[in-house]
Amino acid sequence: MKTVGPIVKVTLNRPAQGNQIDYYLAAELCHACASVSQDDNVLAVILTGSGAIFSTGREALPAELATAPATLRQARIQQLKVADALANLPVPVIVSINGDALDHGLELALAGNIRICAESARFGLTDLSKPDCFPWDGGTQRLPRLVGPAWAADMLLTSRVISALEALGIGLVNRVVPSGELAQETQRLAESIAAGGPIAARYAKEAVTKGSELTLAEGLRLEADLNIILQSTGDRAEGIQSFLHKRPPRYTGE
Repeated sequence: MKTVGPIVKVTLNRPAQGNQIDYYLAAELCHACASVSQDDNVLAVILTGSGAIFSTGREALPAELATAPATLRQARIQQLKVADALANLPVPVIVSINGDALDHGLELALAGNIRICAESARFGLTDLSKPDCFPWDGGTQRLPRLVGPAWAADMLLTSRVISALEALGIGLVNRVVPSGELAQETQRLAESIAAGGPIAARYAKEAVTKGSELTLAEGLRLEADLNIILQSTGDRAEGIQSFLHKRPPRYTGE
């Protein structure tokens, strides 16, 4: 985890293993998310992979777990789940997908708010092509909410891997850029988010995330409630003053 100003960059750093998620990396990711959640100075998070791959999934479970009691197997699987920790961060999360995002790797990417990828990246949930395997970190729930049930069923049931441009076409990613420009474009995007009002950004994320699980009427009430709370903040007053005096705002997150 690397912090530069108000932006935190988290890198999956197991390039020789395709940045696969093992127990150590899962624990590190959860720890990083906990640290970000407790730091009011963080305004945006970037998640990316080391090398030419984002993540090819999770590391194979130890062979001895095959004959272990079901409760033990489930407990060990739970230790590998990290998507919720990422999705529950209060600040916007940009997933900078530098290469293939497959299986558990794609489930991690789905937990972010904005996905920007290199043109060489590929995407897939191929669990069903393997014996007794099934997505286990939100893939069956977050994917259809993002791309719709038809495309989600297509990807899940066929285990096919799609290109970056196909992912853009179905709404799986927001932007596709040349590989050599990914880091720069991601940083520019993060800085753009961090330049806005930090409280408003958190509320916008909350409204979109929670609103997707509400009826339209309930979502509109949530939006109205968050607006009312925002009007009472110092940042709102600072935004007005900066506009009136034609200067950049100096937000404090209060």
